[in-house]
Order: sequence, then structure tokens, then C-alpha cells
Amino acid sequence: MIDLILLFLLILLIVLSVVIIALTLKSTSKVDYSDIVAKAFEKSDLQIKDEFQRSRKESANSLRTNREELSNNFKSFGDTLFKQIAGLSTMVDTKLRSIQEDNATKLEQMRKTVDEKLHETLEKRLGESFKMVSERLELVHKGLGEMQNLATGVGDLKKVLSNVKTRGVFGEVQLESILEEILTPSQYLKNVVTKAGSNMPVEFAVRIPNKDAGSKELLFPIDSKFPMDKYHTLIDAYESGDLSKIELASKELETAIKLNAKDIYTKYLDPPHTTEYAIMFLPVEGLYAEVARRNVLYESIRRDFKVMISGPTTLVATLSSFQMGFRALAIEKRTSEVWQTLGEVKTEFEKFGGVLEKAKLKINEAGREIDELVGTRTRVIQSKLKRVGELPSHEEPPKLPIS
Repeated sequence: MIDLILLFLLILLIVLSVVIIALTLKSTSKVDYSDIVAKAFEKSDLQIKDEFQRSRKESANSLRTNREELSNNFKSFGDTLFKQIAGLSTMVDTKLRSIQEDNATKLEQMRKTVDEKLHETLEKRLGESFKMVSERLELVHKGLGEMQNLATGVGDLKKVLSNVKTRGVFGEVQLESILEEILTPSQYLKNVVTKAGSNMPVEFAVRIPNKDAGSKELLFPIDSKFPMDKYHTLIDAYESGDLSKIELASKELETAIKLNAKDIYTKYLDPPHTTEYAIMFLPVEGLYAEVARRNVLYESIRRDFKVMISGPTTLVATLSSFQMGFRALAIEKRTSEVWQTLGEVKTEFEKFGGVLEKAKLKINEAGREIDELVGTRTRVIQSKLKRVGELPSHEEPPKLPIS
């Protein structure tokens, strides 16, 4: 590239020289130098062509040399690069092989450790699981035994409840237990006749004291009823889902409840010796709930037979309210007794004031008599004592003979 630039500058310099020479000659002589200039240009053209050919050859030789040198350099660089890549590949292979071997060794160690830990943990967990399962099986075995005992007990209870007399005893025992928890033994009676002219005793009667001390106490009858067979029939009908059976069993239960309420009304209520109402105790909450949700039946029994139906929970609440009433009545009685005692104290205090006034008069009179006695009698005694001579102070008293 530099040779071409130099060649171009040389040609330009030659052309300028020829032009200057031609102009100079033209100005100095009249000779036509067109042939001379043409020959000069032709000669310059030949020289330029020679120079171009020579420059082209040199450029071609230089380019060939550069290509060969560049080719040799690329070949040398390629060989060097190939050798370096080969060495790097060998080194990477060696490193990868070493890493793989190291990883394989560590993975083997980890596998062994994991296997040992897993085996140990698995054995421990399995041991604990088998121990827990054996304990649970033992508990299940015990539970089955207890369930068998419970089933036997339930069967016995079912046999007991299937008998009307034993059902009554069961309800009576439960009712007595509730009364013992809420009331004191003096606040209720057991198996007492509440109706005049009757020999049918009610199971329990709560003693309700009267406000007046001279009035007789009232009795509040409580009798337990247990129509369990009708209730079980209704439960079976509910489980079967047969509407006709449910309706029939409901009517039978309502009829049994009404008959029991009528029995309590005719046998145990006798106002004014008893309260106007009595309680029918149903010892099973389910039975009470079944009756209580029948509002028409519940209200008709209370209105027609003066009987309130109660279950275990509601009976506890009723008796608790009775207990609070008993306490309020006792406080009221004590208050009247206190007022009576205060009145008696007031009367006695007035009498005591009179007696105290009399005593004060007597004491004042005795004081005056003492003053009179002290004044008059003292002067008399002193006048008598003046007559008595006094012994001289310098004389010694006679000495007694010593035997």
C-alpha cells in the first residue's frame, strides 16, 4: 500500500516537471514543442507502466510473502493451540477423573452412613412401633374385656329396666340421690301419705314451712315415673324411619304420660294440706326431652292435672330454688324472732330504769343518814373524850414486873 502511494507521488512529480519544462520552453522560443511533449508523455507513460509493473510485482511478491508468513503463523498458532487444547483436555480429563473418583468415594461413604443411620432409625422406629402396637393391642384387649363386662352389665340393666317394679325402684333411687344432694334430711319426707283418707304414700314430699309459726307446713309431692317400654318403642320407630310407627309410638307415650300424671293428681294432691302442684320425675334426660318438646302435652298436663314434668337437670334447678326459698324463709323467721326479742329487751330495760331510779333514791337517803350520823355522833364523841386526861409526855409508863 505504501509502495503504491510512493509510485503515485513519483508519477505526479514527473508530470509536473514536464508541464513546467514545456511552459518554460514555450515562453522562450517559438518552436512547436508538441512532439516533444508527446514524446515526453509517451516516455513518462512507459516509465509509469514499468513502474506500475514493477510495483505490482513487488506488491504481489510482498503479498505472497505476507500470505506465506501469515499462513505459517496461523499454522504455528493452530499447532500451538491444538497442543494447548490437547494438554488442557488431558488435564481436564485427569481432573474430572479425580473428581469422579473422589465423588464416588464420598458417595460410597455417604451411602454407607445413610444406610447405617437408616437401618438404625428403621430398627428403632419399628421397635417403637411394634411396642406401641403391642401396648395398644393390650389396651384394646383390656377394653374388649371391659366392653364385655359392660355389655353384661347393660344386659343386666336392660333386664332390670324391663320389669315395671324394678324400673320404679331405679327411678326412686335416682330421685332420692338428687334430694340428698340438694336438701337436708329434715326438709323432705319419704313414703308419706299426703292425701287425707288415702293409704297411697308418695315416694317423696318436700316440707315447705309456713310463714306463720302456728300454721302447719305444706307438703310438695314428687313421684318418679318411668314408661321406658313406650320410650324404647318410639326410639326404634325413629330409627326405622316409618312415619306410621313414629306416630303410633308417640301417641302411646303421650297416653302413658297422661295416665301417670292423672295417677299423681288423684293420689297425692290434697290442698291445702299439700301444694296445688306436684312433680312427675322422669329419670332419663332423653325421655324428659321427648316429652318436653311436645308443648301441647306439657301444658295440658300442667293445666288439667296440676303436675309439672321434670328431668334430672331441671329437678336439680327446682330443688335449688326451693333451698334458696327455705333460706329466705328461715332468715325472715329469724328476723321476726329478733324483733320480738328486741321488744322484750325494751320492756325489761324500762323496768330496769324504774328499779334503778328507786335504788338511786334509796342510796341518796342512805347518804343523808350517814352524813347526819357522822356529824352529830362525832361531836358527841369528841365532847366525851375531852374529859379524859392525857398522860404527860416526859413520864415513863410503868414497867411490868418480870417473873
